[in-house]
Amino acid sequence: MKNTAILLVSCPDQKGVVAAIADFIYRHNGNILHADEHGDLDSGMFQMRVEFDPAEFRIDLADFAHHFSPIADKFEMTWRLAQSNYRPKMVILVSKYDHCLVDLLYRHKSGELACDIPLIISNHHDNQPIAEFYRIPYVTVPVPKEDKRVAEQEILSLLRDHAPDFIVLARYMQILSNEFVNQYPQRIINIHHSFLPAFVGAKPYHQAFARGVKLIGATSHYVTEVLDDGPIIEQDVVRISHRDSLDDLLQKGRDLEKVVLSRAVRWHIENRVLLYGNKTVVFD
Repeated sequence: MKNTAILLVSCPDQKGVVAAIADFIYRHNGNILHADEHGDLDSGMFQMRVEFDPAEFRIDLADFAHHFSPIADKFEMTWRLAQSNYRPKMVILVSKYDHCLVDLLYRHKSGELACDIPLIISNHHDNQPIAEFYRIPYVTVPVPKEDKRVAEQEILSLLRDHAPDFIVLARYMQILSNEFVNQYPQRIINIHHSFLPAFVGAKPYHQAFARGVKLIGATSHYVTEVLDDGPIIEQDVVRISHRDSLDDLLQKGRDLEKVVLSRAVRWHIENRVLLYGNKTVVFD
């Protein structure tokens, strides 16, 4: 695959931003391949994703910041530069449910998720055979009810050893402490088995069934200190009827969860997600 450079920009919406970025890339002999933008009227913020061919770019990408800083300062930009050939490291945390884990590992093996998975961590042994099938190291860290902090510290130690770029909670049924979350800001992706903000917390399908709702959903979001309140990356829904039992809801929900989580992970890997406030822009 051809390597491309990806510039993600967020700044106050104002005249000249697009022209300045395009002119900068052009003047340094870069070829823009894709450009997507979004202006948020409520916040007055502007977001942009520019993907360009750096093959004949006259600036070493390692020195990009030095040359781009005057433009970034002028327009008060928050920005970052990524390269498409970089394979980020993703560590997966999982409990007993295996559907999201299996889907992620299959898509990774098939090449759909261009990342490396150095480790899977779980509080149960159940999914170890799956990890062995895909030849990925699997570590079990039990979480005792009387002292969850001990387990968290062990997990954090494992993460420091493997230095992941981001973490995926593939139905990891433990609430992470603020200390844990703050060590990986905007780098922990969760799947919640509900169409947030409806039915937060535990057993959302049971809550939905009790309310007799006609749609259930799944939400993938970045984890923040507030439970199930982080910036949403992807959501989807499926219609249900009065004929569906609670087990039917659970089955339909599992089908949604794995697809929604895999989409969110792929978009994160491909640098298509740009955060501002408690929202995201996902560029297709």
